[in-house]
Amino acid sequence: MVAGFVVAVVLAVRTLARKESARAAYLVLRNTLGAAILLGLEALVAADLIRTITSKPSIEDALILGLIVVIRTVLSMSIQIEIEGVLPWRRALLTSGGQLLGEAVARDRAASTQTASADS
Repeated sequence: MVAGFVVAVVLAVRTLARKESARAAYLVLRNTLGAAILLGLEALVAADLIRTITSKPSIEDALILGLIVVIRTVLSMSIQIEIEGVLPWRRALLTSGGQLLGEAVARDRAASTQTASADS
């Protein structure tokens, strides 16, 4: 998540450096940071599942894991709704936090290429 924060700040600064509006930079920062948080939540859920499976699981551990997964799923859905502006089950394509982060980096590269070719 820390690396995602750094990537989000760098992309937002690059957006400002290309003389785009502050709103565009804010949206880049917001969407990229949200995508990084989504990716982090997915990794944390996977880590909890692995930790529970590899240890001697008890009913209490399984219930705690279930509660953690429900809380993180609700958080992930809330962040995804905030980023995309649409309910997850209304989206045509399913995307993960990693895909959203990759799309943000790809958009930045495309914008940098356009700016570089316009300056030439």
